[in-house]
Amino acid sequence: MAIKNKGIKSNNSHSFDTAIAITAILLIWYIISAVANIAFLPSPISVLENIFYKFTDDLWLHAVYSLSRIILGISISLVLGLGIGLGMGYYPWWDRAFSSFVYLLYPVPKIALLPLVMMVCGIGETAKITMLVLIIVFQIIVASRDSVKTIPQEVYYSLKVLGAKDITIFRRVVFPATLPSIFSAIRISLGTALSVLFFTETFGTTYGMGYYIMNSWTRVNYVDMFSGIVVLGIMGFILFYVVDILLKYCCPWKTQS
Repeated sequence: MAIKNKGIKSNNSHSFDTAIAITAILLIWYIISAVANIAFLPSPISVLENIFYKFTDDLWLHAVYSLSRIILGISISLVLGLGIGLGMGYYPWWDRAFSSFVYLLYPVPKIALLPLVMMVCGIGETAKITMLVLIIVFQIIVASRDSVKTIPQEVYYSLKVLGAKDITIFRRVVFPATLPSIFSAIRISLGTALSVLFFTETFGTTYGMGYYIMNSWTRVNYVDMFSGIVVLGIMGFILFYVVDILLKYCCPWKTQS
């Protein structure tokens, strides 16, 4: 009961801190917009009212398109990244085979690859998803590989003496041990992924938050532009919050204190 109460108190405290942060941002925004009194910096009140009315019109569709691209990119990255990263951490020969490629490709700014990706994949959905995968997958590969390497070899020896197969060791030991690092890698890469998604959505599409924001800017509709920015920020906040929830659910030993 004490643990449960502590968890409830922690959740309430987190919600209160979030509410304070949102209030502070809106208040600072309101003061700056009132003092500056310039057309391209609308009041947060007008922006929030616009979101309320426009969301049921077409804003929700742009948000769904962007969110679906992010989720698909993360899903593909997890499949590829875990397959390569866990293998690199567990099998020395696998590490030797892939480490050079990872070290050469990981530091390259992924946005610099956008022209190449567009030439190969076109300017449609495939290029957008590919860019997201290129950003996220390397984070997962490196995080999962390094996490596996921290597991003492004695753990493997003991399990193999008892007759455990590699698949059992991966399922019972390796994968659970790497989960916290994987969630951290996803959290770190989300910010960059959203930035690149915004950039790619200005090409070859009529749906997505990137398109909505830039289209509003070209129409000199600053209220719509800021509405898109706020919705994109809310999407990022929700994604971060979902990652935190999944971390608490999948790795309770990391969140109990």
